[in-house]
Amino acid sequence: MPQHYKLDRVREMADNDEDFVAALAAAFIEEVPEDAERLRKSVPEGDFYETYQAAHKMKPTIDLFELGVLDKLIEVQDWGKFEQSDNNIEAQLQIVLSAVESATNEIKADFGL
Repeated sequence: MPQHYKLDRVREMADNDEDFVAALAAAFIEEVPEDAERLRKSVPEGDFYETYQAAHKMKPTIDLFELGVLDKLIEVQDWGKFEQSDNNIEAQLQIVLSAVESATNEIKADFGL
């Protein structure tokens, strides 16, 4: 039973096709950590555009796998979108990065990726 992500909506979307569920899990592993790394670099650098792009790209997958940090990811995205240089989003970023790392490790183990 996954602790850091949920498969309910993934299975619903896949109509319980376990091969498709596995393909979605593989796509998560391939894309989300890469985008999280983009955030890890772009936020401290104050790169609003890159932050917005990476966070926006991650949103549907983070939502689909129900990592529980969508609200924090949206805060990070909006920081970039609205160039909120007076707003410190480091705490929200760390929550998102931690959730992505935990889910990534668990998905890799659960799906043998």
